[in-house]
Amino acid sequence: MNFDSLGDWERTHDCCTLGSDYTGAEVILMGWVQRRRDHGGLIFIDLRDRAGITQVVFDPQRNAEAHQRAHALRPEHVIGVRGEVRFRPEGMTNPKLKTGEIEVIVDEYRLFNTSLTPPFQVEPEVDAGENLRLRYRFLDLRRPNIFQNLRTRHNAAQAVRQYLNENGFLEVETPVLTRSTPEGARDYLVPSRVNPGKFYALPQSPQLFKQLLMMAGFDRYYQIVKCYRDEDLRADRQPEFTQVDIEMAFVDEDQICRLTEGLLGHLFEKILDHKLQLPFPRLTYDEALARYGTDKPDTRFGMELVDVSPVFADSNFQIFAKLIKAGGMVKALNLKGQATLPRSDLDKMQGKENLVNHYDIQTGAQGVAWIKVQETNWQGPVAKNLTMGEKELLADTAGLEPGDLILFVAGESRVVNPTLDTLRSHFGRRLGLMDNKQFQFTWITRFPLLEYDHDTKRYLAVHHPFTAPVEEDIGLLTDHPEQARSRAYDLVLNGNEIGGGSIRIHHHNLQRQVFQALGIDEEEAQQKFGFMLEALQYGAPPHGGIALGFDRLVMLMCGATSIRDVIAFPKTQKAGCPMTQAPEKVSLEQLLELSLKLDLPG
Repeated sequence: MNFDSLGDWERTHDCCTLGSDYTGAEVILMGWVQRRRDHGGLIFIDLRDRAGITQVVFDPQRNAEAHQRAHALRPEHVIGVRGEVRFRPEGMTNPKLKTGEIEVIVDEYRLFNTSLTPPFQVEPEVDAGENLRLRYRFLDLRRPNIFQNLRTRHNAAQAVRQYLNENGFLEVETPVLTRSTPEGARDYLVPSRVNPGKFYALPQSPQLFKQLLMMAGFDRYYQIVKCYRDEDLRADRQPEFTQVDIEMAFVDEDQICRLTEGLLGHLFEKILDHKLQLPFPRLTYDEALARYGTDKPDTRFGMELVDVSPVFADSNFQIFAKLIKAGGMVKALNLKGQATLPRSDLDKMQGKENLVNHYDIQTGAQGVAWIKVQETNWQGPVAKNLTMGEKELLADTAGLEPGDLILFVAGESRVVNPTLDTLRSHFGRRLGLMDNKQFQFTWITRFPLLEYDHDTKRYLAVHHPFTAPVEEDIGLLTDHPEQARSRAYDLVLNGNEIGGGSIRIHHHNLQRQVFQALGIDEEEAQQKFGFMLEALQYGAPPHGGIALGFDRLVMLMCGATSIRDVIAFPKTQKAGCPMTQAPEKVSLEQLLELSLKLDLPG
């Protein structure tokens, strides 16, 4: 088949611009064939480019040769047309298209390329599985909704830069090849050819470098930066991800929160024409767990958890009473007006296996107890063991009214809270309480500084080892490190953590003290962080910052359900690329060049 060249043609318009004001104009359009329709003597083509669709018409009375050739056009063929803009016939307009009032009658047509039959239709909605779409990502990216997501991402990045530039920040690039430091997840390692046996690490974040920039006097830094973590993946995680990284000197938590709120207010108004309610509400870590069972609560709806341990501590319901005496707790979730929930749904909450299969609850919870509150009586095995006084106390504590269904989970807080959090989210979706057009931000503050890891038998940093403790808790680091609170803060949007940061340690001695609490001795501290400890002795200012998960933020702004829908070339949940087949083996010569030898099992 012979193909045409561009020759002297130059596009005059995209496929979304033309309207009634252009009738009678001669235009040149170029793009892909979305679909072809033969109607009697006329052939209609929906011509698509990244901007939209314009209908073009091949009429044998206008150009017989072009009309004849148009019979061979198939979806995804690449063409150009020169023709005249005219109104569509009466009754044939398409209000769903921006160009729906007009069409282009073709005077000349050029075929630039053909296409194999695509493995799926290039339409907003497709039946193809995600692996197939990622295998042919270059086709998937042609779908208008995916393109629109990436255009929103582009616009969001520009808006972020605009706001930060106007607020005195400098955009500074930090190294991608650095040294491996313990920051919570596994590092991706890169062998060095010129230093045999030594490795770079891809940064999990620019944490150390942005702190060093503050120590260097840069005062306000930002970067829209790639980060890398070798960890097990979920729908909202990628091995390489993007964050908006911000650091400021001579600030406290309130100033960083205000700056972040201003940035997000600017971003949402600029991109979505949506005005956020500022300032964002704040919850301490303990308050969030008590009220929602999680440190990333979805606050678009109520249904808060209630500690009902006092009701059952001395009750005849021995299962609960014994757990409370053993140091456990009983918390409840009141589903207002849901006493009509079918018994089959309640049975799905009974037993650990059912909770895993039906709700993906893998907390170790043994089951969920319940009471249906009726006008004249209460139904359920729990209710039978309560006195009238205990029922009155429960109704007052949990705000019970006739028609309510209350769910109970008992045990240790590490089991109770995540179980009820999952059920709260499940029923929030089921009852239509999660409005995706609503954007509810919440700050979570005062996290624990450290947490004990039973596997390694040492304390680990909840955020990272450079997070400053609350000043009045510094004295706890020696004898009660688990009680020390941090000056860290997370930002949650609709139940998704989209950012986190902290005030950093800027005193050399305090940093050493935190290292000691983490079980990092002097030799290890010097080996891994010697340059950081040295810099702290040369006049480090008070400083802090925040990193916003850009992929997840854009995902929520677009109303998408996976960050893979807002990344041009994402990886699968197994950290692979179906299109390029990465990761892949390398040659023996490459391994020898890097002084590496593989010892694979089998």
